[in-house]
Amino acid sequence: MQLHIRHVTRYRYERPVKYSVQSLHLTPRRDRCQRSLSWTITAPGRRLEQIDAHGNISHLLTIEQPHREIQIVVRGVVETVDTEIRQDDGPLSPLAYLSPTTLTTPNEEIKVFARAALEHVRGQHERAQSLAEAVYHKVRYTSSSSDAQSPAATAFKNGEGVCQDHAHVFIAAARAVGMPARYVSGYLYTGDSTDAASHAWVDAWLGADIGWQSIDVTHRRPALRNYCRLAVGRDYLDAAPVRGVRHGGGGERMEANVLVADSAQQQQ
Repeated sequence: MQLHIRHVTRYRYERPVKYSVQSLHLTPRRDRCQRSLSWTITAPGRRLEQIDAHGNISHLLTIEQPHREIQIVVRGVVETVDTEIRQDDGPLSPLAYLSPTTLTTPNEEIKVFARAALEHVRGQHERAQSLAEAVYHKVRYTSSSSDAQSPAATAFKNGEGVCQDHAHVFIAAARAVGMPARYVSGYLYTGDSTDAASHAWVDAWLGADIGWQSIDVTHRRPALRNYCRLAVGRDYLDAAPVRGVRHGGGGERMEANVLVADSAQQQQ
């Protein structure tokens, strides 16, 4: 499947920013399940490309001139294949995705929840699916109910959240029962180019004989060819599409617009 993607991120500031540095994870990962046929990034300032510790393509964007706005535009075409299992995907051992982080530390309630959800489940594939199902029912999807940096324990306590929260709660619960899990950021094609967005889902490690299984907890399904993967990490902070620091500027307003279409829609 070919996904045609355009993503515009715009920051506006109350006062001039003297200096800013942005870390960008806005280039699709290179793996066996997808490949970029074309991809460009347009942004002010200087960009340095590198591969991070998780195997993601990242860019360090530096703007040294005073500015009151930053606009970052990415566009391209990505070809995906229909598989939910990934093997040998990334330079790190799966054990690296067992350690808790600030956003994924399981509290006692999450630990009890995870053990109960998997009490009578044996197979590795079934365990991952059952845990995703349990998280879906525990944390109700509610638009704008949290921000991307809310910890898993907060979403679990509130019983509501968005896709980032579903990912964080799943990861916290999985790690609590010894299942390596990682956060995935990217794009989702829904079949309607007017209803596309940046999205977050998870990879669960099912063992060396199987590999990583991609699961969209929010939509209760495997993450297959309708998904374009940008980055993976221990949590949102490792895989955020855009994340940075600045000097000056006062308050800010951020806008993002994503369009995803398949080849048929693109030709219309």
